[in-house]
Amino acid sequence: MMADMSFQARPFAFDRVFAIAEPDLSGSAGELALRLAAAEAQLAALRADHAAALATAYAEAFEAGLREGRQERDTALLSAADALQAGIEDIAERHGAVLDGLAQDAAEVALAAADMLAGHAVALAPVQAIDDAIARVLGQVARGQEVVIRVHPDLVTDIEARIADRQSRDRRRLALVVIEDITLAPGDAQIAWDSGGVVLDAAARRAAVLAELAPLLGA
Repeated sequence: MMADMSFQARPFAFDRVFAIAEPDLSGSAGELALRLAAAEAQLAALRADHAAALATAYAEAFEAGLREGRQERDTALLSAADALQAGIEDIAERHGAVLDGLAQDAAEVALAAADMLAGHAVALAPVQAIDDAIARVLGQVARGQEVVIRVHPDLVTDIEARIADRQSRDRRRLALVVIEDITLAPGDAQIAWDSGGVVLDAAARRAAVLAELAPLLGA
């Protein structure tokens, strides 16, 4: 047999009751006015502190942003300066290479021109070089001493004409004998006498001309 159980339903409070303290309005009207003035002064001080704190925060944020901006600007300027310096060095290197190349080309052209001029000087005036050598020999040998001049067959006629012209202007008897020598290159000559001799080499004279022109060409 089941036991008889009884339940009692109790109401559940879904709300709460809060007690609100009544403002202290005791005292005279003068005291209340003083307390109100103090509260307003305290509120004004709080507002002033809040405004000062906001101004400080704004100033610090502005200064931090300014510092960061300056750092970014300096970094950008350094990068730009490095890039500019690298560009200048590259341009200078290329400019130097171009100048070196131009100087080398100029030197080669000048040397080729000098070589050509020297070659033409020997080729166009071979008789003059031999005649000059004969004049030097006549200043060394004794009067009437025989001097043998060997030249290429193509130059025999020209050399004999030079000797005849020289004899016409010299009162002494010049014993100059011209002999053909096919082994000699045109412009070369061999001048011999009893106590000496002179060998003219066109290639050597050409080298001498180049040596004279070398100072004009520079390094």
